[in-house]
Amino acid sequence: MENSRRSFIKKVTAGSSALAIGGIVSGFSAASYSRIIGSNDRIRMGIMGTNGRGRQMAANFALQNNTEVLYICDVEDKALKKGLDAVQQATGKAPKSEKDIRKMLEVKDIDAVYLAPPDHWHVPATIMSCVAGKHVYVEKPLSHNPAEGEMAIKAVRKYDRILQMGAQRRSWKLIIEGIDELKNGVIGKAYMAKTWYTNNRKSIGVGKVVPVPANLDYDLWQGPAPRRPYKDNLIHYNWHWFWHWGTGESLNNGTHEVDLARWGLGIDFPTKVNSVGGRYHYKDDWEAFDTQIITFECKEGASVVWEGRSCNGNKVEGLGRGVIFYGEKGSLHTGHDGYTIYDMDDNIIKEVKSDILIDGRDTSSPSASLDNVHIDNFLTCIRIGGKPNATVETGHKSTTWVQLGNIAQRVGRSLTINPENGHIQGDKEAEKLWGREYEPGWEPKF
Repeated sequence: MENSRRSFIKKVTAGSSALAIGGIVSGFSAASYSRIIGSNDRIRMGIMGTNGRGRQMAANFALQNNTEVLYICDVEDKALKKGLDAVQQATGKAPKSEKDIRKMLEVKDIDAVYLAPPDHWHVPATIMSCVAGKHVYVEKPLSHNPAEGEMAIKAVRKYDRILQMGAQRRSWKLIIEGIDELKNGVIGKAYMAKTWYTNNRKSIGVGKVVPVPANLDYDLWQGPAPRRPYKDNLIHYNWHWFWHWGTGESLNNGTHEVDLARWGLGIDFPTKVNSVGGRYHYKDDWEAFDTQIITFECKEGASVVWEGRSCNGNKVEGLGRGVIFYGEKGSLHTGHDGYTIYDMDDNIIKEVKSDILIDGRDTSSPSASLDNVHIDNFLTCIRIGGKPNATVETGHKSTTWVQLGNIAQRVGRSLTINPENGHIQGDKEAEKLWGREYEPGWEPKF
């Protein structure tokens, strides 16, 4: 009985297109399939991208109850070893390795994947995973551009997969409690959210075209992105600041805070987006903005502001990053470690703090505890059904907000937005930045 159940689960999880769409057995839904896996069956993971955050998350996944990391996938030898070592140290058992995500996804025993590659890989790898029948936990931002976010939604729904975006705050108890207080009217109608992120990043210099290091498969690293020469200041982290592969600080970190603002105010998309800023601090290859203020107007009678400072770590309200909601009866402040409610005279009327140490500027893991509750939510949804706390639709909406801010900054003017779907209205130049071109043969297909 156990062998036949395991055989059935392998077939379903691997999933050809027909199986993934719903042709498993007459009368079975995605939820009923998820329950077949059950609490007595392991979820087997493949991990993509382990140079930075992915290394820590690989260990976190490996330590989850009834979960096993089968494969580590990275295109660079040192990063691959980091992921292998992290799991080995956490569990005493070494996973297998693979450089090509496409080959890893052919492994039928893998039930789900965790994706932490550069931004230009997020949706292409998500789509490949869905087509292969795998559930997906993908780091924020969901997508490199809004068109890809829409592709991700279609792929997840077509193949009936569970997708969790790495918006960990959606799963953290004290953040949920604070948002519930807000929605229950603790400060009356909330009409504005101020969000911010600060850091003190150094110059990336001016890169030189050099031979690709022997330990890096640069062709695979580029994957779906049109080919560019290799430069010595691109990999591993600096790709964030190049539009060809990255999305700037607003997506790298602002996605988290804007997601909380959107969640608290209950808004899907804005009606108008404007951005000011630039690359002010250094003269180097950094294409994105080290200083940026994005403003969002919304039909619900509310507005949102995001301030990003990559090269000046001066804190706002004593926090390196955070969100403040302003309302008719006071304000609610939240960062990572709880929330504080103020009345109209700036008196504290309630303060809730966590005793968990959280570093909001840690690019690897602000807090393993914060990550683990989000991971657990993802794995629980696979096992027993239900929606994850950061669904593909949630991820797309929050990611699109800050992508629209970048587009407004790049074209140099305000954008009018359709609040029903987030699309840009009446600006052909801006609309060209809605999607991207792909390397021939790498176009996302599903």
